[in-house]
Amino acid sequence: MLEFKSSQPLTLGVELELQVLNTRDYGLARGAADLIPLLHKKPALHERVKPEITESMIELNSSVHERYDTLLAELQSLRDTVCDAADKLNLAISGGGAHPFSVWKDRRIYPTERFMRVSNLYGYLAKQFTVFGQHVHVGCVDGDDAVLLAHRLAPYIPHFIALSAASPYAQGEDTSFETSRLHAVAVFPLSGHMPKLASWSEFNTYFDEMKGYGIVESIKDFYWDIRPKPEYGTVEVRIFDTPLTVELAAALGALVQTLAAHLLDGGPALPEIATYRVYGYNRFQACRFGYAAALVDPHAPQGQRSYQLGDALHDTLVALMPKAAELGTTKPLLALQELVQSQQNGASWMRAMHAQSAALADVMQMQAALFRSGTLRVNA
Repeated sequence: MLEFKSSQPLTLGVELELQVLNTRDYGLARGAADLIPLLHKKPALHERVKPEITESMIELNSSVHERYDTLLAELQSLRDTVCDAADKLNLAISGGGAHPFSVWKDRRIYPTERFMRVSNLYGYLAKQFTVFGQHVHVGCVDGDDAVLLAHRLAPYIPHFIALSAASPYAQGEDTSFETSRLHAVAVFPLSGHMPKLASWSEFNTYFDEMKGYGIVESIKDFYWDIRPKPEYGTVEVRIFDTPLTVELAAALGALVQTLAAHLLDGGPALPEIATYRVYGYNRFQACRFGYAAALVDPHAPQGQRSYQLGDALHDTLVALMPKAAELGTTKPLLALQELVQSQQNGASWMRAMHAQSAALADVMQMQAALFRSGTLRVNA
């Protein structure tokens, strides 16, 4: 039986998967194997910087925070430390959900027991999983609250996708999608959304069955967009592309925290099954069209079920402002409002830079500079 470790409600933590680049053509480098030991010379960074599935990635892990402003300060400090260390190795660090001209066969699996097991199971898909996401953890008092919150957050997956989308290119081509990263996730058999389980007891029964079938060994084997994380006492939102700046990453963390507080105020009801009937369609629309996505509300009257994601995002951010005032997240939510109003995200920035320079290598050089300099707005 999985034990859910109770944590302080609405505490906040962030994981950021980052690109490790060479400084010649700003392609992905096999640099994590050198960069991580250099960073780990400082004992305080052992839990803050970790390897990811290939040697062209690293993962930043924040500590636990009650407030947005302390999360932001820590992410900025970690960014500066990692970028300074990368300089010593002639490497660069970048945000973004996928490298625009990476070739999957050139990647190398980072040699940990778990990553090698994943590689042996999934073959070439493991190397194709060199994509970069942001995970946001929100504290929950018990497993029942975690299951409830995971379900209640599900209709907002398109909102999260549009705000964070930063992977419009793959294999050197414009994909026409705002985010191509999620295609690499979708091929895994345990991706998508959590089954409609009503309680922590039901979740445990489901987990035990899946483990008994030999399909999973731990929660990490579920690649759901949102999942409970019992050993941390959190719900983990895993849908975001890694933003181009840590400032935007902190703002997205603040959004999840504020939305979670708002949703948990609403009582114990679970979403109706129709929410999940349109889940895949709405998710695709957000990946393809971003703010311009036409979503379906299955609960609206006939003839009124289609709505634009950009409008819904604006309305959601406005509705969250009273709760934001309580939590100290007004500033980041206002900044997100500006992005929605200007229809901007990482994908639009990358396309604008590409139109100016014509070379994706130049875009990646600018992207690494943007990550290091730090700005919330991503105006072209």
